[in-house]
Amino acid sequence: MLEETLRTHDFYYDLPKELIAQTPVEPRDASRLMTLDKRTGEVGHRHFTDIADLLDPEDCLILNDSRVLPARIYGVKEGTGAHVEFLLLENKGNDTWEALAKPGKRAKKGSRFVFGEGLLRCEVTDVLEDGSRLIRFEYEGVFFSLLDEVGQMPLPPYIKEKLRDKERYQTVYSQEMGSAAAPTAGLHFTPELLKKIREKGVGLGFVTLHVGLGTFRPVSAQRITDHKMHAEHYYMPQATADLINATKERGGRVIAVGTTSCRTIESVAQKEGCFRESQGWTDIFIYPGYTFQGLDGLITNFHLPESTLIMLVSALAGRERVLRAYETAVRERYRFFSFGDAMFVGDLK
Repeated sequence: MLEETLRTHDFYYDLPKELIAQTPVEPRDASRLMTLDKRTGEVGHRHFTDIADLLDPEDCLILNDSRVLPARIYGVKEGTGAHVEFLLLENKGNDTWEALAKPGKRAKKGSRFVFGEGLLRCEVTDVLEDGSRLIRFEYEGVFFSLLDEVGQMPLPPYIKEKLRDKERYQTVYSQEMGSAAAPTAGLHFTPELLKKIREKGVGLGFVTLHVGLGTFRPVSAQRITDHKMHAEHYYMPQATADLINATKERGGRVIAVGTTSCRTIESVAQKEGCFRESQGWTDIFIYPGYTFQGLDGLITNFHLPESTLIMLVSALAGRERVLRAYETAVRERYRFFSFGDAMFVGDLK
């Protein structure tokens, strides 16, 4: 099927609601792991603790070290005491953030709000065309420390259970604060598992892509080529570029942990024409027909029907193979989405 004719509904699959994971498994690497050979479509079943067995010393893993903001904050409106929820999406600098407001009618331009009994205050400075707000904060102290006190993790709407430990929505290697949602493929790794992978000789490299607004917006266009991706900020350090280049030179596989790492790798390849230190904004949209320039394999979770993420996985392994694998995952009662199980997609030895 030509990519020009692909429609959003071509990436639909039927998912029983009870398979949407509401809580993370303990320990992190106890989740299940489906393997999908991108050449043959063959499916296998393992546990995530086995991931090191699927890697060779010549390979490298590229991980996204972005850290999730406790970006959901609940405030009261000065003067009326009306309650409003804000979801912080992007730091615009000078204590100004782009945010979603609910209910929006209470957050008009000029409105002021108080959070955490005065630890943070803000004013709505603008209402953007897409309905999001620009809000400017006032506070005393360190902003991110105060946000950690008053904020909650911005769990996706399909997770109804309250998260008991904020760190379970962070990867164990998260460093750079700035995401509105977790790069969830990395949630399965433990420090011990990463140590085991390193000791096998597999290279570990880090990039940063701050997950933003696009995570919360479904594909509304009927034809996927009409969909517009929201731009997100990325950074690849020279050390990671060097690792990718060395891996390619020795014939190893470059394996991304998560679609965000994948999009960073491919964005750098497109922008630079090679792998070197790079940063900027990317709205890269990867779907079937795309030719990968850096990526050989992918570790990822199971994604929503008709989402840009399942389209990306389909670009790597083929739409029909991926949908068949998802049907198998439903039949085998895998756990889906952010706190669910994982897939390894690539050339399997």
